[in-house]
Amino acid sequence: MKILIIIPTYNEDKNIINLINDIELKYNKYNILIIDDSSNLLTKKLVNRSEFRNLKYFKRDAKLGRGNAVRFGFNYAIKNLYEYVIEMDSDYSHDPDEIQHLVNKIINDKSDLVIGSRYLPKSQILGWPLKRRLFSILANFLARILFSFKITDYTNGFRIYNMKSIIELTKYEIKNHGFIYLTETLVILQKRNFMITEYPTVFNNRKLGKSSLKFKEILNSLFGIFQIKFRKI
Repeated sequence: MKILIIIPTYNEDKNIINLINDIELKYNKYNILIIDDSSNLLTKKLVNRSEFRNLKYFKRDAKLGRGNAVRFGFNYAIKNLYEYVIEMDSDYSHDPDEIQHLVNKIINDKSDLVIGSRYLPKSQILGWPLKRRLFSILANFLARILFSFKITDYTNGFRIYNMKSIIELTKYEIKNHGFIYLTETLVILQKRNFMITEYPTVFNNRKLGKSSLKFKEILNSLFGIFQIKFRKI
């Protein structure tokens, strides 16, 4: 079983090396793809000094957005014939211990996409600032009203896709290059009757570094949800 873990990163030099170490220690047969849009070279220098067995690293020259980075990873996965692709954050908000839960879920349920949900009964959110929590709640509330899918978490970036769903997603030009790309991909697959399921996750607020999410991006993301609703997909 060939599995790729995509990790978009932006100025996460305080977290990324420990995260890669944890993943390689627990999942030595899975491959990792880092797409680095950092404004500095700290992450690149740390990766170059390290000896990772299963890592591919790409440094890009500008901050092109999470959605753009994930699409880059999807194209890489198709080219290199992976069977499943996991997407996760680089700040330890997604626990590497839970990766295998997503893998088991997508295989056992024969799903096309499994979302690690923060809003199922057994899920937890730990240490999140009120501003971020309110944004997440509002974004998911709007998405549920506009799209009415039986999904609790439209915006968490801890997911696993099968190759069938990835090929389908790459047929479409992405309009949202930031975090709301997560909602856009979900809508594309749902409208084409792909099987989407969820698994409860424990979401931890970062302990090191600062979030790159700015107020302007929050507003653009909320506006982007309405754009998805009225765009022909």
